[in-house]
Amino acid sequence: MPPLIVIVGETASGKTALAFELAKKFNGEIISADSWAVYKEFTIGTAKPSVDELAQVQHHAIDVADPLDGYSAVLFQQQARQAIDTIVARGKIPILAGGTGLYVDSVIYDYGFLPASDPDLRTELNAMTHEQVLQRAHDMKLDMYDIDVRNKRRVIRLIENNGKRPTKGPLRANTLILGVHANREALADRVALRTDAMLAAGLEQEVHKLSEKYGWDVEPMKGVGYAQWREYFAGTQSLDETRARIIKATLDLAKRQRTWFKRNKSIQWLTASNKSEQAVELVATFLGTLR
Repeated sequence: MPPLIVIVGETASGKTALAFELAKKFNGEIISADSWAVYKEFTIGTAKPSVDELAQVQHHAIDVADPLDGYSAVLFQQQARQAIDTIVARGKIPILAGGTGLYVDSVIYDYGFLPASDPDLRTELNAMTHEQVLQRAHDMKLDMYDIDVRNKRRVIRLIENNGKRPTKGPLRANTLILGVHANREALADRVALRTDAMLAAGLEQEVHKLSEKYGWDVEPMKGVGYAQWREYFAGTQSLDETRARIIKATLDLAKRQRTWFKRNKSIQWLTASNKSEQAVELVATFLGTLR
């Protein structure tokens, strides 16, 4: 099994920058595990790598999905596996980096996904309120342990599969998982700064253009940094209120990501004051043991 380096952590924690640094130092290519960066045209709000960064390091699983078509963890798993094979064939090191836990785990634990759902049942469940969907799951006596019940789509998927879960294998061999996190206060500051940088880069104009082209119901328009603008363009919310909502939604996302990754005992969390140096040392040791 070829080596795989995995970098995980909360949004705005610095994992993307670390993955970029490691890719340059160890002759690697990056596979982005971000469920929003897969969509074409959604650029500023998803914090995609810059043109310069893309020129320096080859990236995979970015701009691979049409906003009208949607995307899934199954597709990501297939494309990530293909990317790993391609990168290794070029004599380079694959680096899987991102905050979408399901995408990461689908690769490193070889998830066996369940078949596609019945479209008629999906239509019926989508038409129900979040509370009605939860009640349906309770009535069916489904085990909702480990399910984010605040996420209507996750509950719907559980109902569609009659409570069955994807299969999960052991951790992939020759895999190093590094975790990046920031304390709550530092993360809040980073999120505010990043939000302001996105606004300065033209996030308002990007969202307006995409909402005019696709409307508000396509999947990527429901993402953090996009969904919070709907009331603004309807004239019922100020720019300051929109900024505050983006920051709150980003911090809420970070909390969910922390919860997901905290359960994985195979992650080596970077704790040194200089996380970059610690990561370089761990990666060098890991790759050295495989020679």
